[in-house]
Amino acid sequence: MALNDGLKDKILKLGSKQKLGAVIKYVSNPNEDVRMTAALALGMIPTYDSGMALIPLLRDSSPIVRATACESAAAIHAKHCEEYIKKLAFTETDINVKQVARKAFDQLRDNVA
Repeated sequence: MALNDGLKDKILKLGSKQKLGAVIKYVSNPNEDVRMTAALALGMIPTYDSGMALIPLLRDSSPIVRATACESAAAIHAKHCEEYIKKLAFTETDINVKQVARKAFDQLRDNVA
């Protein structure tokens, strides 16, 4: 557990330092907590490439990863994620993910850049 906490702290620190390449390495980690943390870190890096890295996380098998990716995409105004989030907002079976996706979708729609 401590290893995971240390790793999560490291990923968040990379995100806060805008180290996109280093964060992307964790997007496909087998541990859902690590992928969720990667989604959080990507939400700290407001670039097109960061939004692109969120797309696989929006399709992740874990509901918490999908929900976190939605929040991060909205936080960085990743308009290119909008269609993926829209799909989650209207067809997702996990109610929590659906609620988070709807909120994120509304945020993305309202933020016309």
